Amino acid sequence: MSTIQPPAGGRGSAQGTDEPVSELVQRASQQLTELVRGEMRLAQAEMKEKGKRYGKGGGLFGGAGVVGFLMAQALVATAIAALAVPLPVWAAALIVTAVLGVIAALMVMSGKKHIKEGAPPTPERAVESVKADVAEIKESAQR
Repeated sequence: MSTIQPPAGGRGSAQGTDEPVSELVQRASQQLTELVRGEMRLAQAEMKEKGKRYGKGGGLFGGAGVVGFLMAQALVATAIAALAVPLPVWAAALIVTAVLGVIAALMVMSGKKHIKEGAPPTPERAVESVKADVAEIKESAQR
């Protein structure tokens, strides 16, 4: 008959090493601290990237507002010119208005695209990474 032998490291060992439990706990605590700091840096970088996209999209929306305001001014000038002067002047003003309208539309579409790329404003990769780390820690604790 065979008898069951204790692990090579004795009673207080982990995975066959002779390290005291206090050192193992200290190392685990240090690694957990480093892991949390790394995850925070990842979340910070991701939020910075999304913030830049929101800023660029917001700036383009602001630009579209300015161009839209200019378009309204040109439309008013067109109406005045149409009433006061022969056809070529108001036709020219109408062309300027149309060009400004196209520019505003392009800026709105570009701004919307940038806002969509930044949404949602949560650090998704960092959250997924933290979830994976928690699952790994739980799995290791159960062994």
